[in-house]
Amino acid sequence: MRARAPRDLAALPYAHRLEAFTGEIEREGTYEWVHFDGSVFEDVQGGSAQFGESAFSSVTFDRGRYRRARFDDVWMHAVRMVGTDLAETTWLDSECTAGVFAGTEIHVSEMHRTVFHQCKFDSVNLRGATLRDVAFVDCLLRDVDFGGATLTGVSFPGSTLDVARFDRAALTRVDLSEALGLGIASGIEALKGAQISAVQLLDLAPALARHIGLTVKEG
Repeated sequence: MRARAPRDLAALPYAHRLEAFTGEIEREGTYEWVHFDGSVFEDVQGGSAQFGESAFSSVTFDRGRYRRARFDDVWMHAVRMVGTDLAETTWLDSECTAGVFAGTEIHVSEMHRTVFHQCKFDSVNLRGATLRDVAFVDCLLRDVDFGGATLTGVSFPGSTLDVARFDRAALTRVDLSEALGLGIASGIEALKGAQISAVQLLDLAPALARHIGLTVKEG
């Protein structure tokens, strides 16, 4: 997927329709053309909430449970999600810039045509997720678990993967060639279906040798 450039709030096609949000996010609530600005949501039970053509600016999600929520054409900037449960969520045509996801559960989620710019992922669970046409641009992915996930048309230009896990993942048209670092902790065999650079191949050679049981003798 070729990632589009990050947009400003004013550049959103629905910017003129946005209205400031006040109050709390509710379970199974529907939020369309809403601007969440500077809010802090702590321990909110927002499962199955629906967010459509909405924007989040400098919003913090401290813990909370948003399972099966849907983010459809949503724009996020400087959003922090700490210890947040986003399992089984759906992300469609959305983008997030300068966000932080720490200790976040996003397993068994679905992401389609979604872009992350300059985001930091730390101890994030994406096991069993389905990612289609998703781009991680200039991101840091530290201790991110893609175990059992399905990745199709996913790219990582300018991003660094540090202690990433791909055990039993299925990769199709995954482009890792422009990643700045490939720190694969486990699941090296699942990289079949991915594209890497010649330099990255040399970096991965020790792990590949261990996987096939090849002994390398110095000298």
